Amino acid sequence: MLRITDLCIDFPDQKGGWNRAVDHLSLDIGRGESVGLVGESGSGKSATALAILRLLPPSTRISGSILLEDACGATTDILNLPPKALNAVRGRRVSMIFQEPMSALNPVMRCGLQIAEAIRHHLRLDTAAARDKTMHLLERVRLPDPERAFRAYPHELSGGQIQRIMIAMALSCQPELLLADEPTTALDVTVQKGILDLLEDIKASEGLSMLLISHDLGVVQRITNRVAVLFRGQLQETGSTQQVLHHPSQPYTKGLVACRPRLDRRYERMPTLEDYLQDPDYAPRYAPPRTVTPNAEAPLLSVSGLRVHFPAEKNFWGNTTKWVKAVDQVSLHIAPGECLGLAGASGCGKTTLGRAIARLTPAQGGQILFKGMSWLDLDERTLRQNRKHIQVVFQDPYASLNPRMTVGEAIGEPMMVHGLARSKEDVRNQVVALLEQVGLEADHYTRLPHAFSGGQRQRIGIARALALRPDLLICDEVVSALDVSVQATILNLLADLRTQLGLSMLFISHDLAVIHQLCDRLLIMKSGRLEAGGLPDELFAAPPTPYVQELLDAVL
Repeated sequence: MLRITDLCIDFPDQKGGWNRAVDHLSLDIGRGESVGLVGESGSGKSATALAILRLLPPSTRISGSILLEDACGATTDILNLPPKALNAVRGRRVSMIFQEPMSALNPVMRCGLQIAEAIRHHLRLDTAAARDKTMHLLERVRLPDPERAFRAYPHELSGGQIQRIMIAMALSCQPELLLADEPTTALDVTVQKGILDLLEDIKASEGLSMLLISHDLGVVQRITNRVAVLFRGQLQETGSTQQVLHHPSQPYTKGLVACRPRLDRRYERMPTLEDYLQDPDYAPRYAPPRTVTPNAEAPLLSVSGLRVHFPAEKNFWGNTTKWVKAVDQVSLHIAPGECLGLAGASGCGKTTLGRAIARLTPAQGGQILFKGMSWLDLDERTLRQNRKHIQVVFQDPYASLNPRMTVGEAIGEPMMVHGLARSKEDVRNQVVALLEQVGLEADHYTRLPHAFSGGQRQRIGIARALALRPDLLICDEVVSALDVSVQATILNLLADLRTQLGLSMLFISHDLAVIHQLCDRLLIMKSGRLEAGGLPDELFAAPPTPYVQELLDAVL
């Protein structure tokens, strides 16, 4: 039903030239078929989807043809449609689930009204009929409280709920083709499974064709019939999903497949794309299962009965009447040089626990002993002097960097504050050494954050955290939104830094396979409490509770 032929997409550069994002791509999608489009960030996946709906900037140069066929066999050349005819295609015949659902929705308009607006525009229904259809759609995408979701603003819903709102909007006018651009990126495994189950059910019941764009090969394998692999805008190989992902023929595809961490075995060192591009016959080496090694030293960090509660409801006089127990009586310890994994579904309290340990979020009770100090009892001055010993690498590297500060300034500022550098020249020398240590270059010192890719910004965040020579590094979902190839390089970097510097780590992630690769022990949280703990291999082989089994079942 969709035929892309010889598609080329060029973006203008700052020097008056052109950067080619998609290079002579040809791809077909049959009626009722699901096709996966995979590759790294920058490979041209999203540009292809946006070109299908003509949503690329006007300055973009596009050539080739994109033909849309209806049920009677008549074709429409999307690239040559006038604006009025194009508006009849967008949302009505072809709809899209965007990669960033929060930024794709109007933040000052209720979610239900945004869906109803599209229905009224394309289906010409009155307000009452559009509302009824919207409520039916919200029930169809399995939102737990459709009435609340209709009235809610986007910021009042969770990531998984927002994604369901986007799916409802995309389906509102019964399209023939659905473009799903990274629909499960950064969602935890249980929410991801729910979204994929929903897409499968809708595809089967509605007879939709689908183009699924993803860097997660597990997602692609789950719901597509065929897959096409893009590398720097060029098609590397295409075929049935099983054939391409289980028996890849091209070095690039072999590298993509191998870069995924595994639950059943652990690598000595994560394979990377470069390994396969340099040697197509590269064979990674596997590590033996981890065993418990008694540590005679006192724990670096010891947490006992930690409580973090947030006010949920207040009465007329402003007094809190209901509390959310984000962290409820949690106890843990981390030995010197140990990497402790912390996993669980979204909202279980993982990030809040990490922030409370770093004293970025106040705790209501419990005890934290760090290097023998009663961490929660430190006064502001003493805490400020000791903050350098516990550093955090945040989930969103762009949001955690000042967009107006150069990389050198962002990394060097904490050195000056804590007196770890004597002069500006000393700061520069130390920052350059850190940049090179995390795989960046010296000339990156003067660049601003927007000039870097997501993986590079994550390296900058790691370098900034290492600038104060910490004893404990708290990594909060540091690879959750990265390509598998970039994820592999970041995991190798963290493993190397841990060996070189003797770092202890608290590694927070919803990805159990990533935790299996990096962490010595694993704790699993549920509703603010610890559900289970132990060696990853043992927990995966014999899940101690139904919740742990549920998390494992959701891993693709």
